[in-house]
Amino acid sequence: MASGRKEIMLVVGEASGDVHGARLVEALLKRDSELKIFGVAGEQLRRTDFEILFDVSEISGMGLTELFGNLTKIWGAYRVLCRALRERRPALLVLIDFPEFNLRLARLAKRLRVPVLYYVSPQIWAWRRGRVRQIARWVDRMAVIFPFEVPFYKKYGVDVTFVGHPLLETISVREDRASLLTRLGLDPDKTTIALLPGSRRKEVAAHLPVMVDAARALNQVEDAQFLCVRASTVQSEDLAALRDLREPRIPVVTEARYDAINAADLVWVASGTATLETGLLLKPMVIMYRLSALTYWLARLLVRVNYIGMVNLIAGERLVPELIQNELRPERIVEESEAILRHRETRASIIEKLAALRAKLGVSGASERVADLALAMMV
Repeated sequence: MASGRKEIMLVVGEASGDVHGARLVEALLKRDSELKIFGVAGEQLRRTDFEILFDVSEISGMGLTELFGNLTKIWGAYRVLCRALRERRPALLVLIDFPEFNLRLARLAKRLRVPVLYYVSPQIWAWRRGRVRQIARWVDRMAVIFPFEVPFYKKYGVDVTFVGHPLLETISVREDRASLLTRLGLDPDKTTIALLPGSRRKEVAAHLPVMVDAARALNQVEDAQFLCVRASTVQSEDLAALRDLREPRIPVVTEARYDAINAADLVWVASGTATLETGLLLKPMVIMYRLSALTYWLARLLVRVNYIGMVNLIAGERLVPELIQNELRPERIVEESEAILRHRETRASIIEKLAALRAKLGVSGASERVADLALAMMV
């Protein structure tokens, strides 16, 4: 570590990682206010005492083939971070998910003898299991957020700790349904559907137009209203499908994300962390995802799980519907939505199983536990 400074490099690659990273930085600085923490940040990390070398929105991708369109920026970010690792020699490198990028940094850190803490495991138990051998070589400690990940990593000799899921400490509801919907100009007594099209620009482009078409179609048969939740890594201009929409009117929520999800009777959500956020709020949902044809074909060859939605993966069953690729059509969204909205027993069963799933994820305090692990690794 250069000049005896107590520095940590932290790298995130998604909106969810930005949120978890911000909570971790707060926990670290609470323990040691003299720490200097720097690296890749999004909106949430910008609000902390964090030195930003690169913005997360510049490097986030969507799939295997979609990443190629962003390679110049990704390579630029990688060079900046490699230079920082070599020149500053931080006391610790903390990586949050984003394996295609972060494992390369872990390899360099290992050569530089910088300890590596990996927080939020890449889903190698679902695909590309060969990566676990890279992790065993380059990562000093895994802090995992699902209990079933512990035996998987131990099998390969990885030093692993279950810290609980960070969403348990970040999800909170501050504004009640009636107040939020009234503020948005919506009717608190009306069936409300929240649209969560994704946390990446290309996800929004793939999902939001079909969601809007489904909203129009559902509006013909259900007395429903809609709102859209914008992820922090998505710009307002990316929601172009809503720009000229007059009927139904779909207001956009940016800040009160969890309040908006909590106010909904049903959520249409792009597969990703948002499905688990929605599940922890005990909200029935329809999960959807569409990739380029080539990326989907490659994924079918590599992925070893039966579901794409995190709530379904953890539960080990199809708790909620999934509409993937060609199944993602307005009429199918309407069909699955009506099955939930019109059948009280179906809805109640989903909520009951989501509550059981929440109980599996441990207790709040993941950031505090990871902060303790980090400081112990710096000694």
